[in-house]
Amino acid sequence: MTAIADLKAASSVKSAHAALAAQKQLAGAKSSGGIHEKARQASEDFEAVYLNTMFSQMFTAMDGDGPFGGGKALGVWRSFLTDEYAKSFTKKGGVGIASEVYRTLMAQQERGGDALPAAAETR
Repeated sequence: MTAIADLKAASSVKSAHAALAAQKQLAGAKSSGGIHEKARQASEDFEAVYLNTMFSQMFTAMDGDGPFGGGKALGVWRSFLTDEYAKSFTKKGGVGIASEVYRTLMAQQERGGDALPAAAETR
């Protein structure tokens, strides 16, 4: 009977190791997807901030005629408008900044965060 008990114990240990390995693999896949999603979101946010700055500069020379009619609220509403323009442009593909930032973030992640030598080599 001890041989049967030992066989059952060994079988349960093997199944426990297999279950643990499967959980680790699943967790790694989920965290890897999370890293990619966070990097994609950060790169899109970066492009939206850049575009918002660009649009804000484009609209600074425009005065009160138009949808805002001038006055003190012009600057506030214009900032809302440029922010929405930037988000809309980014969602539609932007001007290509987000894809380059994403590629750079992923390359940096694969190298373990060592971005300074690569930046120095490209100069």
